[in-house]
Amino acid sequence: MRFISLQGNEIATVFDDLAQLRISVFKEFPYLYEGSLEYEMEYLRTYSESDRAFLFGVYDEDKMVGATTCIPLSDETAELKTTFEQKGFDISKIFYFGESILLPTYRGMGLGHRFFDEREKHVLSFHTYTTTCFCSVIRTDNHSLKLNGYRSNDAFWIKRGYQKNPELTTEMDWLDIGEAESTSKPMVFWTKNW
Repeated sequence: MRFISLQGNEIATVFDDLAQLRISVFKEFPYLYEGSLEYEMEYLRTYSESDRAFLFGVYDEDKMVGATTCIPLSDETAELKTTFEQKGFDISKIFYFGESILLPTYRGMGLGHRFFDEREKHVLSFHTYTTTCFCSVIRTDNHSLKLNGYRSNDAFWIKRGYQKNPELTTEMDWLDIGEAESTSKPMVFWTKNW
């Protein structure tokens, strides 16, 4: 496997690979995302426009098999910033963790921990951020597309020192698999203070 670290506008050099990986992994429960390259390119542009945005990627030969990103919350979209602003947080002190995605074959090899290590190291290198955060989608326990044996990442995130904050929520729109129109999904934030 080969590892890459990119920052700011360098991230645009792997947009195609990252978009394909996101579409593939986020089809799985709980995201159930019916992705499109058009949506992906619009979403990813935010990262290439932020000087402090960071991507850590994993390749098996020429194929991206895993990736993780982070970006200052102040450079993120309104739907992510507003929740913290309305609760009185100083968003200039918060770094947002985007996706942390791996193809199924590459899971269980410690890369999930490596993803958090790389992002946290990047954030701490600036010596100005006091909080890291990410959000996860909220799905019902009895969702019809939830597979038997599904296990959430909650225990892993708690082990990494993150705390779920039910008072910090937002909504994001995307097209679910098998649906004709995008719908809003409730999202809850997890945070870690440094």
